[in-house]
Amino acid sequence: MSANINVVIGDWNTCKAAAAAIRHAVFVQEQRVPVELEMDNIDPECVHAVAYNQHGLALGTGRLLPDGHIGRMAVQAGSRGQGVGSMLLQALVDEARLRNYLEVVLSAQLHAQDFYARHGFVAEGGVYMDAGIEHITMRHALTA
Repeated sequence: MSANINVVIGDWNTCKAAAAAIRHAVFVQEQRVPVELEMDNIDPECVHAVAYNQHGLALGTGRLLPDGHIGRMAVQAGSRGQGVGSMLLQALVDEARLRNYLEVVLSAQLHAQDFYARHGFVAEGGVYMDAGIEHITMRHALTA
């Protein structure tokens, strides 16, 4: 299915409608993250990625913060396991390279650690709780 997926990179104004809806569905409704923790004031400073299928339906999203952190990676439940998350992550890593970042860092939910490891991220430190969910910090050094 991934051949029919298009990842759009844009600012918050461009991506807000789709990204906010996906994040609300995944984090707030599915994972029970309090809405005040999910939405923050950092979005306007970030580069956003949204994956769309061939019909224009938004399937997933993620963001790249100015400090090189990747966050708010979320894929709609019905679209998981189809390469959407990999395409989003690769698009954000590519964007970080374009911006000459030396590394990208993320806070992975523990259940997603293997996914990120397959993409070159290395876990560091211990497990910690964020919004009631176990996380681990992961880094990926970037080269040209």
